[in-house]
Amino acid sequence: MIIPVILSGGSGTRLWPLSREGYPKQFIPLIEGSDESMLQQTLSRLDVEGLAAPIIVANQNHRFRIAEQLNELGLKDSKILLEPLGRNTAPAAIMSALVACEQYNNPDALLLILPSDHHIQNAKALNASVAQAAKLAATGKHVLFGITPTYPATGFGYIESGAPVYEGESVDAQLPEAFHIQAFKEKPDEATAQTFLEAGHYFWNSGMFMMSARTLLEEASMFCPEVLEASRLAFASANEDLDFIRLDKETFANIPSISIDYAIMERTQKAVVIPLDAQWSDVGNWSSLWEVSNKDGDSNATFGDTVLHNVNNSLVMSQTALVAMCDVDNLLVIQTKDAVLIANRDKAESVKLLVDTLKAQNRNEHLEHVKVYRPWGSYENIVEGPGFKAKRITVKPKEKLSLQMHHHRAEHWIVVTGTAKVTNGEKVFLLSQDESTYIPIGQTHRLENPGMIPLELIEVQSGSYLEEDDIVRFEDVYNRA
Repeated sequence: MIIPVILSGGSGTRLWPLSREGYPKQFIPLIEGSDESMLQQTLSRLDVEGLAAPIIVANQNHRFRIAEQLNELGLKDSKILLEPLGRNTAPAAIMSALVACEQYNNPDALLLILPSDHHIQNAKALNASVAQAAKLAATGKHVLFGITPTYPATGFGYIESGAPVYEGESVDAQLPEAFHIQAFKEKPDEATAQTFLEAGHYFWNSGMFMMSARTLLEEASMFCPEVLEASRLAFASANEDLDFIRLDKETFANIPSISIDYAIMERTQKAVVIPLDAQWSDVGNWSSLWEVSNKDGDSNATFGDTVLHNVNNSLVMSQTALVAMCDVDNLLVIQTKDAVLIANRDKAESVKLLVDTLKAQNRNEHLEHVKVYRPWGSYENIVEGPGFKAKRITVKPKEKLSLQMHHHRAEHWIVVTGTAKVTNGEKVFLLSQDESTYIPIGQTHRLENPGMIPLELIEVQSGSYLEEDDIVRFEDVYNRA
């Protein structure tokens, strides 16, 4: 059994303003020609024998979005492991091994640990490498997938390979090409990266691994027992809720934050590297998205409504408005409904620092888009002023909001399309297109969509305080606080 373990806890700040903490890059269809998100593509490209339902390790704030995207792929038996806060990759891997042992009842299951936001163009090559890696992992090896470098990259760590695993042996043709690991190298400067490229025995560290659950737990007990023990305590106190395994925040916070590289891979004698040449990209920033995108004759990658004149080597993305450019070179221009990013493409890594500045200024553009997703659908702010706010609300068929009330605002609902089932105090009734209702301050209310098509309505709020935390929930099918 091979269990895909998909690490989906990142916030993708280097791809701001498209990627935000509430809706990061793994949930967005970034790659041209596909309607699937990065997370969905990570799962869809896997095609090897013995593949089991995946384990998704994710931030608890993204739980409903993940469940929805898994449901779109028909993956109903998946395990969604919710982290209340980030603790890096070693605890995530150990938790997944515990799930394999206790819920899949298979300590010998092979864990295929993959980031949720990488792009691999040659899925056939990846699956061939996974099938070969499984033969090594089944013998107790920790298999790392090393990307064959194509240029002197300074944004990745490197793996220095040593002697072949099967050197001097009678090698079965079915066994994979694999090497012992000589050393792990931190992100180098450009001159050092060039020497790595020329040497021919260095690989980019992709962050993709395979090992058995049993081997991982045995090695963790040897090299990071404090991480293992704290992870066991957090897992033992977890609660299952709908499709989720919720890890207890108090016990989870006691787990040391450490990567699997530092905790185990750089200490064990069982780690080997398999070369992978599958046209891989971590899509870690806007420049790397430009690299994997289709380009015009002037090496420009464009998305949305754009007009360019005498522009070269640029990535231009428009979400809601025409973006027109002339007589510039090597730029990133990203337009969303509420923000525009303009940067030098060679300085794409600086976008993360820009997001840090937004946080320091207590802005919220790094947190959510104008359109905010909820388990029942979405809402989008239309206009806001002193004492009022207007939203467009979409409720998916057969879904409903919580039974709730507000201390500081009243609401007026106008149905645009579909049918709304409304609870307004003691009354329960239906509203159709062009019909409306008024919810006074302090009134208990609920909105439902009993129909088969999306319900869309305009909500006009009025009151002294209009933020989202003015909600008292009495009943909620999604078990939100």
